[in-house]
Amino acid sequence: MTAVWAVLFFIYGTVFGSFYNVVGLRVPKKESIVSPPSHCTVCDRRLTLPDLVPVLSYVVLRGKCRGCGTKISPIYPFMEFITGGLFALAYVQFGFTVELAVALVFLSMLVIITVSDIAYMLIPDKILLPAAILLALLRIFSPLTPWWDSVLGAAAGFGILLLVAIVSKGGMGGGDIKLFFVIGLVLGVQLTLLTLFLAALIGSIAGIIHLRRTGQGRKTPVPFGPSIAAAAVICYFAGDALVGWYLTLFT
Repeated sequence: MTAVWAVLFFIYGTVFGSFYNVVGLRVPKKESIVSPPSHCTVCDRRLTLPDLVPVLSYVVLRGKCRGCGTKISPIYPFMEFITGGLFALAYVQFGFTVELAVALVFLSMLVIITVSDIAYMLIPDKILLPAAILLALLRIFSPLTPWWDSVLGAAAGFGILLLVAIVSKGGMGGGDIKLFFVIGLVLGVQLTLLTLFLAALIGSIAGIIHLRRTGQGRKTPVPFGPSIAAAAVICYFAGDALVGWYLTLFT
């Protein structure tokens, strides 16, 4: 039965992932997420049901618009698939508990800010603020141990990133700072610090790959949000195991 529910969560996740693509692309532009309906941005053709099946439509259409043949960004099916996988993983790890609700809200926020940061290098407050409020409420019913670790984690995440922004004179965006506040709320101090370390590592690797592929200068800005999101996901699901493994190196 667990496998059946995992598959269902994957399917639901791909559907939500499709919606999160819309939210991540429209909210930063202050557009409605329901109107106009999904459409091709080139030929303005309204998408019908066969065009909107997560992942499968992209494969069947070979990554092109049915109307004008314009190539569709692979970011759409990628985020749909990733969201489905994360939802299924959350169910497998937490089952039907309050922590599952924490996981789904947290992962949803990370998917949306990844889309928006890739598209516009912007992490909207309209995504972070509702997520922070909802996650704070959920942490009351599914607290960390000790419970105040969430408070310290939020303060540490926000404070460290703010200090980095001040020292680097704007090298860290305001959205990244507020994002780490939310991450600290969910993960606590220890895993927030680990997230910061992993995000810097992932971001450095991504920056090097981007530099080699594009040949652009080192000062070309690269969105940091996706690296933070990837690190936060790793720490949320496997952070304690990573910390335990690290400590065994010294024992």
